[in-house]
Amino acid sequence: MNPGRRALLLSGLAWPLAGLGQGASQATRIDAMRFSAMKAGEPLPGDLRAWAFAGGTRPTRFALVADGGTVVLRADAEASASGIAREMVVDSRTHPILEWRWKAMRLVERGDLNAKAGDDYAARVYVTFDLDSARLPAGDRMKLAMARLVHGDKVPSAALCYVWDRNAARDTFAANAYTDRVRMIVAESGAGRVGQWVGIRRNVREDYRRAFGEEPPSISGVIVSSDTDNTGESIVAYYGDLSFGPP
Repeated sequence: MNPGRRALLLSGLAWPLAGLGQGASQATRIDAMRFSAMKAGEPLPGDLRAWAFAGGTRPTRFALVADGGTVVLRADAEASASGIAREMVVDSRTHPILEWRWKAMRLVERGDLNAKAGDDYAARVYVTFDLDSARLPAGDRMKLAMARLVHGDKVPSAALCYVWDRNAARDTFAANAYTDRVRMIVAESGAGRVGQWVGIRRNVREDYRRAFGEEPPSISGVIVSSDTDNTGESIVAYYGDLSFGPP
């Protein structure tokens, strides 16, 4: 994904504080994206926003479909890049556990965790955060200020990006090839479970600490994305429900 689209992606991942109130139960799970409560073939609800990127890139196609007796989100990426996002605020201290499941029918052959030309994945899940920019190093503050000048003042200051990578080992952490304000985390590795549903459970609070070396702020949003615009490949992937829970 080129730098312009990467910046535009980030510009859509931090929203005004809305959603979970302070009085919400701390013991219950919080649905981030509950596809199983939707109907196959119908449009996505208004709180799940389609994000298409600038620069003439073809958007990935997303649709609600039935799979194994439940409704899931299908992504068809053909030299394309886009995602489905939801704005929400979640306290990472009380609900740090993110759980989801995904299924990739094939993986990106020429993906490379460390190269811009290989920044394509059959399946990604982003978790975004927005912290006080004064906490950032001077160089990062300058980069963030420039991004906000061009793309708006809601560009988030940090994001975790969980990916299914063909080659990198599971639990690999790395800076994104375009910006170190996005940290890549390999949540599933290799083609051994291609075509199968794979359940993932991550402690985003611990992952943030490891990725950025500091305490995380509240979560500001979630996005699922399948993209192959750099490599020009074609993939199909599926996403099941995503939710946050207590430790």
